[in-house]
Formats: sequence, C-alpha cells, structure tokens
Amino acid sequence: MTINTLTLPVIASADSLDQYLRTIKQFPVLSAEEEYTYATRLKQEGDLESARALIVSHLRLVASIARGYSGYGLPQADLIQEGNIGLMKAVKRFDPERGVRLVSFAMHWIKAEIHEYIVRNWRLVKTATTKAQRKLFFNLRSMKQGYETLSPDEVSRIATELNVKPEDVSEMEYRLNGQEVSLDGPVDDDGEESYNPIAYLEDESPEPSLLLEHLQTEQLQTEGLSFALSQLDERSRRVLQARWLTEGSGLTLHDLAAEFSVSAERIRQIEQKAMQKIKTLMLSA
Repeated sequence: MTINTLTLPVIASADSLDQYLRTIKQFPVLSAEEEYTYATRLKQEGDLESARALIVSHLRLVASIARGYSGYGLPQADLIQEGNIGLMKAVKRFDPERGVRLVSFAMHWIKAEIHEYIVRNWRLVKTATTKAQRKLFFNLRSMKQGYETLSPDEVSRIATELNVKPEDVSEMEYRLNGQEVSLDGPVDDDGEESYNPIAYLEDESPEPSLLLEHLQTEQLQTEGLSFALSQLDERSRRVLQARWLTEGSGLTLHDLAAEFSVSAERIRQIEQKAMQKIKTLMLSA
C-alpha cells in the first residue's frame, strides 16, 4: 500500500461537494510538534497512518486554493481532487528536518496539479503553448487594476514583472477578454457542454476558517523567510535587511558601499546573488 492508495474523503458527485467540505472541516489542524512527529515517522518508517494524518489535516488548504481557480469554469470538485493529488505528492516528498511547515511546501505541489488540470481541459490554455504565455495566463487577471483595458504603462509594468514581451501581455489580455460571456446565459458556441458562470460566483467575504488559514499562511511564510535569511552569510544578510527589510526607505547601494568599503556595483552583485538564493530556498522549502 502506498500514499496514493490511502483511503481519503472523496467527492462522489457535484451534489456531494458541500458534504465533503463539511467533512474535511472536522479534521484537526496539526501543531508543529505533531506535524514533525508524523512526518518523521513517515520518512523513517514509511508509516502510512502518519501520511494520512498529514494529508487530511491539509485538505482544507487544498479546498481553499482550488476555490481561487473557480473562475476558469471547471468543476470545483475536480479542481479539489487534482489539488489533493498535489498534496499527496508534497507529503511524500516533505522533509521535516528543513525547519519549515508542510503548508508552505505543499502549496507549490497543489497549485502545480491544478494548473496542469486547467491546461489539459480549458481550451484557451491550449493555445498558450509557451512557458511565458502560460505564466501570463495564470497571473494577468490578478495583476490588472480593475476591469478596464490595460494602458501602455500597465502593459510595460506587467511585462517587466513577469519578464515577458509587452506584445505578449496585450495579446493575452485580448484572448482573456474575448472569453467573457453573459453571467446567466448558456455558452454553446462550439458544441461543448455549456455552463452558467453565475453558478461559480459566491460571497467574497472570507469565512472565519479562511481568515485563520490566511493568518497561519502569513506566519509560515515569515518563518520561511527567516529560515532562508539564516542561511546567508553575514554580509549578504545585512545587505538585504538594510535594503528591503527595514521600515521606511532602506539604505542605498552607495550607503552600503561606504559601510563595507566596496563599490556600489559590488553591493548590487551581492544583493542580486542573495535574492536569488532566498528565492531558491523558499521555493524548495
């Protein structure tokens, strides 16, 4: 028996989604100590009951993440099930000795599985064949300020942030806008099964449980950053803290160059290398 064959709550049909969500809320959130104990047993002994405890305690996280992809018009139950596959992969690879919580590690795997499911099933994504286009597809909506067409300055800003061409931003915006449909009218322009987008709209006010998850996630991300900073040498850590982690305006490259008696260009190189290491550590955590 493997992790992939564990008996877990399932969504038998669209009608059972509410029951599934009520069921997973009954599983307790593990403390850091409990999580470490279960993860250690799984890693050292292959204990599947420990794996199950880790998985069911994070099913609410999967449901919360899947909810953020409801606007793509795909069944919420399917998004959750795909996210659960990502969660199981994360649990299988989780190393408790890294000093970070499972929630931070699992987010990448959960989102990756959901993204793959959308890529396989949503016709617009099938036209976004390059890595840059898919990056745009999954980020453009959240980066737009409102519903108006992007201005040239906004196109330039987004292109810079995502490291893509401005014309790619404009083209993807056009594609996304071209998919807009009536909220309560059927869509059946190509013979595919239609749906009403209004069915996917819901109250955006966060539930108390979601607020708690958000606060916990923020805390864990802070812990992850602290861990990553601790892996830097003293000078690199000082540069990042002085430049980006102080209240108000941080020190300039020239300020730090004077402090360390090196050139401003050398400080920029140290900063760039440290930022890359921080990013790598947090992504692998």
